[in-house]
Amino acid sequence: MGKAAKSSRKFAASGKLKQAIQSRKKHQQMQKKIQGRRGAHGKGKRQAVTEADDGESDDEEKEVKGVSKEAGKDAKKMTVEDLLGAEFMDDDADEDEDDVEGDGLDTDEDEEDVADDQSFASVDDLEDHGTSHMLELAQLAEKDPEFYKYLQENDRELLEFTTTPDGDDEMDDEDDVMDEDDNEEEIGEELPVLTTGILKTWQKALLEHRSLRALRKLLIAFRSAVHMNEDDQVLLWRIDNAAVYTKLVTTSLRYTPIVLAHHLPYKILPNGKFKQPSQSAKQKALQKLTLSYFNNVVHLITQLTDPETLRLALTESAKILPYVVSSRKAVKTYLKATQKCLELWSTGEDDVRIAAFLAIRKLASSTDDSIVDLVLKSTYLALVRACKSTSTYRLPSITLMKNSACELFCVDHGATYPHAFGYIRQLAILLRGGMKTKTKEAYKQVYNWQYAHCVDFWALVLGRACDAHAEAERGGQESELRPLIYPLVQVSLGAIKLISNSRSYPFHLHIARSMLHLTRHTRIYVPLTPYLLPIISSTLTASGKPKSSTLRPLDMETHIRAPAQYVKTRVYVAGLVEETVFLLAEWLGSGPVHGSVAFPELIVPITVTLRRTLKNCKELGKEAGMVKGLLERVEDCAKWIDKSRSGINFGPGKMDEVEQWEANVGIEESPLGKYLKVQRKSREKRKRMIDKANKGEDEILED
Repeated sequence: MGKAAKSSRKFAASGKLKQAIQSRKKHQQMQKKIQGRRGAHGKGKRQAVTEADDGESDDEEKEVKGVSKEAGKDAKKMTVEDLLGAEFMDDDADEDEDDVEGDGLDTDEDEEDVADDQSFASVDDLEDHGTSHMLELAQLAEKDPEFYKYLQENDRELLEFTTTPDGDDEMDDEDDVMDEDDNEEEIGEELPVLTTGILKTWQKALLEHRSLRALRKLLIAFRSAVHMNEDDQVLLWRIDNAAVYTKLVTTSLRYTPIVLAHHLPYKILPNGKFKQPSQSAKQKALQKLTLSYFNNVVHLITQLTDPETLRLALTESAKILPYVVSSRKAVKTYLKATQKCLELWSTGEDDVRIAAFLAIRKLASSTDDSIVDLVLKSTYLALVRACKSTSTYRLPSITLMKNSACELFCVDHGATYPHAFGYIRQLAILLRGGMKTKTKEAYKQVYNWQYAHCVDFWALVLGRACDAHAEAERGGQESELRPLIYPLVQVSLGAIKLISNSRSYPFHLHIARSMLHLTRHTRIYVPLTPYLLPIISSTLTASGKPKSSTLRPLDMETHIRAPAQYVKTRVYVAGLVEETVFLLAEWLGSGPVHGSVAFPELIVPITVTLRRTLKNCKELGKEAGMVKGLLERVEDCAKWIDKSRSGINFGPGKMDEVEQWEANVGIEESPLGKYLKVQRKSREKRKRMIDKANKGEDEILED
């Protein structure tokens, strides 16, 4: 037998061999239990394989019927969040993923059970190949001097190969000293103390020579720092100084991606996705070390409270993702099991949330479709959970989440389509339940913040993916998500029609804003006037005079249902009319409406309805003035369009010329465009003043 490696001798001398054997036995027992549970689940399937072909078909039919009955029972117990998240659609997929993990990634599960110095000993062997290479070159000079001379003339770099740099010699000397110290101190059951000098030696070797031996030692010390206060962990270093602890953590986070990128470079494809490093002996040797470090970083993220260190951990951990995406368990630990990145994305400070989102986006840039599906599903579920309630302080956070998640879903339209289809379908199922049963509980499943935010989110996704300018840049190629616009619009307009009382008008306005965003970006005509005009008409022509109240104006952005005390009050009526008139003006000023050559004809029913409403309104002078101002601007705009199209010499049959004329219409220069510009500035100014008042900066609002 050959001489035992230094790491093996050290491990045997440490007295931890018994502990490693026990941990392996425990792992084997756990694997047997897992296999037993899988055997119980797949018992019918395995029996079907051994039986005759006739019996196989009968068993499969019975199994399908049993599964369908269980699914039906479970569907009745689902909450709104379960339906919106559509988690039940992926139950089978999750079970398959677990099977794949258990079969193909068993080596990952026991990486923490074996001591680090034994598990990562092969890393040191990578740097010992240089010695054997020099011996081979020396033998080559004796056996084949002509070829050796040829190498001297044509490939001197190969002959000038050095086994270990100076820094590594120092590391070897230090390694021998540390081994002696470790053996002496382990006898006395004391761990060596990590000092700044040792850290500087590792840093020098990492920076100058990208030493893997130094990286191994650094990451073993990093593991000791992460699990420092845990009794059930086997640690190899003791850290007594807070400054050394901070230096160790920052050094590990910053240096590890650099060294790994040097030894295992990965490719970034033209579409922005990354490709895993190619399989090699070095990659296999470093895989366990990388996974162990990655798991320790995830464990560290759950413990950090300092925003700056947390941001650094998230940023640097994202750089390790290309090396660990092959392990589904590591990905789930990073994203799904701990939910830490998604939790920070939904609840952390702005810098931390952005760093968490960038880490999630890096994971979504994988070429593995299963990883992308997992990221999209987890991100959407985190968004749904974060939208249960909305307040003045939570709204900016939710808006940031929707915008960042929208960017994530627009990276790959093909991968997004099945998710978007399934989740929009869940919105339709909830709406159908409310329309059929017509009960209070069924209405609550539609008229809630989660439903409103989900509609708005998919409007953002489809508006960005199917944007007219973006499609023009792609050479006129339509997005794969465009067929989903029609079902989303139908679901949204159906939700508005579900309940039509005055307390539900804020919810109607939320859905109308989402549809307005979709119309503005996709240039698809969505008829919103049948849902906005009734709000104005019923509010201004209501019987009885609105009662005065000392209540504060109701913020339409943070309410989906008006409180009972606001009903038939002057403050609620004024806010409702103002918001609806502005949304109607925005819709009339959008490209598909205002930019249409048929604008004068489109507004005829609108002007007739508004004039009738003003004629029947007798009590609300200020609110009627808002409607009258909009009506005058719309009529002026119709005259402006009529004058602009008076010189055209083509008919409706020549659509190319019609589209060219509509593209050249200057909406901003029209009377309605100027009116909207003034209204937007006024609303933005008032919003800034209200935000300052909420923060206590300027409590007195100036006119």
